[in-house]
Amino acid sequence: MSFASNVRAELCRTAISRHCCAVAECYGVLLYCSACSASGIRIVTESRDFAARLPQLFRKAFSISFDDQPETLDQPGKMIYQFTDPAKISAIFEGFGLNAGESLSLHINLGALEEEHCQVSFLRGAFLAGGSVTNPEKRYHLELSTSHIVVNAECYALLLELGFQPKDTVRGGERILYFKQSNAIEDFLTLISAPVCAMQIMEAKVEKDLRNEVNRRVNCDTANLSKAVDAAQEHLAAIRVLQESGKFETLSERIRKTAQLRMDHPEATLSELAAMHEPPLTKSAVNHRLRKLLEAARSV
Repeated sequence: MSFASNVRAELCRTAISRHCCAVAECYGVLLYCSACSASGIRIVTESRDFAARLPQLFRKAFSISFDDQPETLDQPGKMIYQFTDPAKISAIFEGFGLNAGESLSLHINLGALEEEHCQVSFLRGAFLAGGSVTNPEKRYHLELSTSHIVVNAECYALLLELGFQPKDTVRGGERILYFKQSNAIEDFLTLISAPVCAMQIMEAKVEKDLRNEVNRRVNCDTANLSKAVDAAQEHLAAIRVLQESGKFETLSERIRKTAQLRMDHPEATLSELAAMHEPPLTKSAVNHRLRKLLEAARSV
């Protein structure tokens, strides 16, 4: 199952207890489903969990059943739920304080969502019908998509009221509210009753951060090792030049001692070379002696 499917499955395990919340969740479903108008309501989904929840949800909210729905949930592909009976459609619209015959454009009747638990239920329904979320191991992105301009704007205001700051865009005629910050997605999923999936995003983020930190340190160590190897090769080349020219023995005893340690330990870092001296030197002192060695080789 995809991560989005897991989110829907977790949301659908939320108990349908309060009548007002069932109505609010239906409201979110209808405003974000495939089609909702006085002429008909059409909900399309590939989620078996959501498909199983829909009949229970509308029965709890309006005591009605769908006019058309799949005979079984065992078949793969999309499943379609429809209301075509004008009486049922009118009852649904009236439940939201709207008139099916007069409502030319749908909008969110905030009067039907006065309590926060109803607002949360509305957003859960909106996500179930028109939401998507990517696998957090790949990237962070959650969105709510609707064809209704006013609904999108009012949902934006509702999210602001609940402390969220979604982005807004248009794609293929659909109005999109979306989040790209992992913490905002975590908070949103927790709010609408998917805390387990929210925790998975947190875990994915920790793993990503840890992996990036390990890679950064490995890259840093590799770069430092490469620099140390290059420096050591330069020191050894300078020593060979001085030896071949007969100038090596003219160097001070301190520089020759450091040069001998470099020849004996070509892989050692400056800090390691410093510790090999008797008595031990500082890294800065060893670096100074090796610079003198390089300068002597350049003058040959």
